Amino acid sequence: MTANAIVQIALFAVLVTLTVKPLGAYMAAVFQGERTLFSPVLGPVERLFYRAAGIHPETEQHWVGYALAMLAFTVAGFLFLYVLLRCQAYLPLNPQGLANVPPDLAFNTAVSFVTNTNWQSYAGETTLSYFSQMVGLTMHNFVSAATGIALAIALIRGFARRSASTVGNFWVDLTRATLYVLLPLAIVMAVVLIGQGVPQNLGSYTLATTLEGVKQTIAQGPVASQEAIKMLGTNGGGFFNANSAHPFENPNALTNLIELWSIFAISAALTYTFGKMVGNTRQGWAIFAVMGLLYLGGQFVCTWAESQPSAKLAALHVDQKPNALQAGGNMEGKEVRFGIAGSTIWATATTDASNGSVNAMHDSFTPLGGLVPMFNMELGEIIFGGVGSGLYGMLLFAIIAMFVAGLMVGRTPEYLGKKLESKEVKMAILAILVTPLACLVPAAIAAVLPQGLAGLNNAGPHGFSEILYAFSSAAGNNGSAFAGLSANTPFYNLLLAAAMLLGRFFWIVPMLAVAGSLAAKKIVPASEGTFPTTGPLFVGLLAGVVIIVGGLTFFPALALGPLAEHFAMHAGTIY
Repeated sequence: MTANAIVQIALFAVLVTLTVKPLGAYMAAVFQGERTLFSPVLGPVERLFYRAAGIHPETEQHWVGYALAMLAFTVAGFLFLYVLLRCQAYLPLNPQGLANVPPDLAFNTAVSFVTNTNWQSYAGETTLSYFSQMVGLTMHNFVSAATGIALAIALIRGFARRSASTVGNFWVDLTRATLYVLLPLAIVMAVVLIGQGVPQNLGSYTLATTLEGVKQTIAQGPVASQEAIKMLGTNGGGFFNANSAHPFENPNALTNLIELWSIFAISAALTYTFGKMVGNTRQGWAIFAVMGLLYLGGQFVCTWAESQPSAKLAALHVDQKPNALQAGGNMEGKEVRFGIAGSTIWATATTDASNGSVNAMHDSFTPLGGLVPMFNMELGEIIFGGVGSGLYGMLLFAIIAMFVAGLMVGRTPEYLGKKLESKEVKMAILAILVTPLACLVPAAIAAVLPQGLAGLNNAGPHGFSEILYAFSSAAGNNGSAFAGLSANTPFYNLLLAAAMLLGRFFWIVPMLAVAGSLAAKKIVPASEGTFPTTGPLFVGLLAGVVIIVGGLTFFPALALGPLAEHFAMHAGTIY
């Protein structure tokens, strides 16, 4: 690994860390109903929304009511987007005259965007009109992200409250997350991106003539507005098929850094929000430390793997140009303007944060380099994770870690003064088991059926990795792809949609049950036998539980895919 790569990783980590406290404190104030910088302007707008929708912000919901409100909102959003995509040809802002989206693809896309997965089995610039991109996808980029934040706040209240029967009001949390957090940040970021050359217009595509005399269609459109919320909301759905490798989405090294920062910004800051709302910011910093430790571990492995020149692999590329595998490492599938470090930082961050955008093709990574983003998603989008979902996922792992600690010392486990009994532990385990269920079962089906095998671009373990990566992405609500799998078929569109739904909502419902159960409990004062949850011992225990649970669950599948390919490559075989 080069010094340049280390500097880039360090700079990114420092920028994210500096964001945690100010943004986290601001979000704590927002969700506790305190006055903020934007209250004079946005307060009247917020109250107008409540009056128009008939919402009483002072009325809170039991966890069941909170869950039902969230599910009803999601169903309505799904139906709206599905109908919009199916009727695209009849709607305005369609200068290219694009046709209606086919039923199976419209179903997959609608599920993808309401679950904050943003998996795309299509090329955006040739499939979706400006109206579909703005009113359909960009709108869902806001509300699906706001839903994740709201759910995390509900779980935080479960830890913070005592003897309470409610966990908040979903409609209030949704509104505040959108109005006070996502919208201001997205507006500022969109303006910055426009200043760096990202298009924002409604004009027709430009027909150009190249120096060779070939006609080329240059797609454009309202890119900056979608790009901003795509990154901040950990959505990841690209305006263009090449996603953030496209120069109109990510023009230069500065935009690459800004967009990388925005992937982690809100998810990282929510750890401080957690600490602030439970009355002990050290608790939040401990969770941030676990996430940061796991991120850096994967980051260095991925960058190291892609930076290693392989004489054996180079010898297998004799039919290609001498620089197909450069002496400095693997540049296949990467943008020269970002290099290996810029590509691997993005690959690690986007799969840690459930963002799903790509600035390089993960299918071209070395086996071990590709294993890292795959494993990140299989852990359940908890290393910073999606906005909100990363925090509540990590807190469920914290419950399991404290249960393990309780078994080790022979006392009833507790976390933040709340006794952890069988209900909380069972619900946490049920949620954590959802990811392997939603990933491994459909991946196994796709790996044996002709309809699944027909989509492969490669044979052997790399082909299996393409399938495993796709379902890891869907189950983890990530949305990135190896890019070697042809997934725009009825078989994959429906099966991947099922994995997305399982991966999102079968996590959420048990998590909200935990929130409701914890809110009803009294807070027990700490004693000499209380396991400390703000120091290195807790950080190490929680990180170990995350790795062991993920490793034991997915190691057999990874052994058949990237690990087998790694050893085969060094034995002289590529796929």
